[in-house]
Amino acid sequence: MPVDTIFALATPPGRSGVAVIRVSGGQAGAILDAASVGPRPDPRRAVLRTLIDHEGGTLDRALVLWFPGPASFTGEDCAEFHIHGGPAVMSGLIDRLLELGGRPAEAGEFTRRAFEHGRMDLTEAEGLADLIDSETPAQRQQALAQMNGVLRDLYEAWRAELISVLAMIEGEIDFPDEDDVPDALATSAGSALEALIAALSRHLDDNRRGERIRKGFSIAIIGPPNTGKSSLLNAIAGRDAAIVTDIPGTTRDIVEVAMVLGGFAVTLADTAGLRDTQDVIESEGVRRALTRADSADLVVGVLDGSGPRNQDMTPVLEKSDIIVLGKSDLPRCLTLPDSRLVNAEVSAKTGSGVEALIESLTEKVHQQLGASEAPALTRARHRRKVGSALEALRRAHDKLDFAELAGDDVRLAVRALEELTGRIDVEEVLGEIFSRFCIGK
Repeated sequence: MPVDTIFALATPPGRSGVAVIRVSGGQAGAILDAASVGPRPDPRRAVLRTLIDHEGGTLDRALVLWFPGPASFTGEDCAEFHIHGGPAVMSGLIDRLLELGGRPAEAGEFTRRAFEHGRMDLTEAEGLADLIDSETPAQRQQALAQMNGVLRDLYEAWRAELISVLAMIEGEIDFPDEDDVPDALATSAGSALEALIAALSRHLDDNRRGERIRKGFSIAIIGPPNTGKSSLLNAIAGRDAAIVTDIPGTTRDIVEVAMVLGGFAVTLADTAGLRDTQDVIESEGVRRALTRADSADLVVGVLDGSGPRNQDMTPVLEKSDIIVLGKSDLPRCLTLPDSRLVNAEVSAKTGSGVEALIESLTEKVHQQLGASEAPALTRARHRRKVGSALEALRRAHDKLDFAELAGDDVRLAVRALEELTGRIDVEEVLGEIFSRFCIGK
């Protein structure tokens, strides 16, 4: 069945100096020839051409490029039109491409065609999507590594080792009485399985570093009412993100601020003051505060250093990774059970101690998400498949005295790794992955 020739605007919509429209498919060359005046350019060489409508009228003077398959992004014949970015020019060329038999691409269709033509595997495609969405240096570096095949190489190496293990096990099944096949050959696969089990376990035991780099590191600020949590949030964020008053319990819901610390995406959350209350709304706010603290990657507990000695410090001391004494511009009255619990003293009013606290938070983020030689799992899909492979290998190791059963589990592990990279097409997975791409990629 002939594959449609697709096109899409590859640059953001709206008025701009230059807009790029990409075309991919079997008719890309014919469309390029019909839409421009002059011979088809040499491959991968930009040339200036006059673009024309169906009556020969001028649409624009633009750069055009020709990428014959399979040496193109999608593996198909491709063309690009680098036009002036005015709405009239863009709509005129799009109308012309429709007249010439092209159709608008769906979200992620260019990248899906690249996958289907073997130009990239699924992990590389996901890395490309992450690169497009990256907002911080850490996200960019992780996405580039994945797009360049760091996960693919790891999973393919594991798959190759599993094929070797499977060959050992099936050797005993197929040739149990042959002189050149040692007795209990399947048992000799035990050490290889143990090494693979250890490698997959280490890969999973990464404290979700890759996922947190990709989605953002979560910091929750908790503490009793009116200890300066909202003021601290505003001071760290450098803007008035949360309402600040002298009335205890002003914050009822979670107030979030997205920011970058040390090159990593961070979500900083101010929460409701922790106290016993009969107010239904405030009680729900306290519940949400405790829930956010339980799920956060880092918890900052704030106590009022100038406040009464009988503050309820128990939830803060139990849940916090960093203890901050706020309102340091006022005389200190509060005494903690152990002075070593205090990690910082700050005054949101004067700014004293805020920079030092930000440095401490940045250091904590780096400790959890900093550089590692091992490739990081970046998606729940990866974690599920590697986990499935690991469980299958553990079962296989336990069944080595029964070669047929062990072989079945090794094959399940191989299949899980093949689904990770896309060697085995799972239509629902492909649809989910590529639907998240922007149009034109």
